[in-house]
Amino acid sequence: MPHRGHHHALSPRRERATLLTLGALQFTHILDFMIIMPLGAQLMSVFAISPAQFAHLVAAYGLSAAVSGLAGGFVLDRFDRKRALVWLYAGFGLATLACALAPSHHALLLARIAAGAFGGLTGSLVNAMVGDIIPPARRGRAMSLVMTAFPLASVLGVPIGLVLAGKSGWHAPFFLLSGCTAGALALAALVLPPIETAVSRHQPLRQMREILTDHVYQRALALGAVLVMAGGLLIPFIAPAFIANVGLDEKIQLPITYMVGGLTTALTTPLIGWLSDHMNRLKLLMIMSVGAVIAVLVITRMGPASLTFASLMMALFMVTMSGRFSPVMTMITNAVGARHRGGFMSVHAALQQAATAGVCLTAGFFVTRTPEGQLAGLPMLSYVSIACFILTVILAAGLCSVAPHVASPAASLLDPATPPPAPR
Repeated sequence: MPHRGHHHALSPRRERATLLTLGALQFTHILDFMIIMPLGAQLMSVFAISPAQFAHLVAAYGLSAAVSGLAGGFVLDRFDRKRALVWLYAGFGLATLACALAPSHHALLLARIAAGAFGGLTGSLVNAMVGDIIPPARRGRAMSLVMTAFPLASVLGVPIGLVLAGKSGWHAPFFLLSGCTAGALALAALVLPPIETAVSRHQPLRQMREILTDHVYQRALALGAVLVMAGGLLIPFIAPAFIANVGLDEKIQLPITYMVGGLTTALTTPLIGWLSDHMNRLKLLMIMSVGAVIAVLVITRMGPASLTFASLMMALFMVTMSGRFSPVMTMITNAVGARHRGGFMSVHAALQQAATAGVCLTAGFFVTRTPEGQLAGLPMLSYVSIACFILTVILAAGLCSVAPHVASPAASLLDPATPPPAPR
């Protein structure tokens, strides 16, 4: 069995092109999830649906991605990574086009389910491919480059959805995304390296049993699930709180805060990735978590404030929240052997989607609207989020205790052909 540090070496130029292409695939996948958020009012009016039915449209994507991710854990390592990624991404593109052409609420719901199924598996294979081509000593920077897609999609998704829907109707954002997907698909087919990752004599049930019973993998899966909970609790309520509690204008000031936060995050993410390769990753996670706690405590208690202060707090929140992902995802990727990487990442993504959906439902029990129109309950929700930050650090420390090599930057001093210390 290949050791946990196994990777397929590429030339620096090919490696950079591959990472940028993987980032483009991840960007469109995340943007597809974000772009429907601002379309609620228009979709409810056009299809005459209730807010609960619109919530089903949003939740369908995540739930479908969770189910497909679990199923993918059985079979993804049976195929070469590029072939599987290109075909699944093509399915994602067709599902996005189906969203744009949907004539009814039920048709749109089915299209969102299909988009979630293909998109969730696409995201899993993107993370797996980073582990396939990047040695452990440089995975922090590589992960940060690919994960820049998250803040960029977050900052662009809401404004793009609002502007295009306002000018050309709710179909327009999905048509634009379909065009971007077609371009990214062509790029992937041309640029991604045809590395051989298919496992011979693949046995799906044995594969899943090995993933779920390995004590290192169990800790990595738990860590990945808890990692997304803190953000999943708060992110859906930040924009409404900035409007109702802080007093920002929805059309101009709110997009500005997201732009400041997203651009700051895009600029700092490569630096955090570099730090992830040059210092202890558990220590870096603790630093990012402290900053995130400060941002959460301030944002959830903000009253009327200036656009400048709100933008600064948004930047701090987005930088520290996304900054936790680089060290954690690098640790998780380093903990997984090449033999199981595709299936593990698929199960990992499924658990993250399920965890996000679960905490979103939980958050609804804390947040209410006052007669004056403000959001109440955010301070209490902040304590739950902080508990998730602490639990993430505890679980990361637990993973490091059984697989010390995942957090140590000392791997950069080793011969890439030398396997990291095997966990007990």
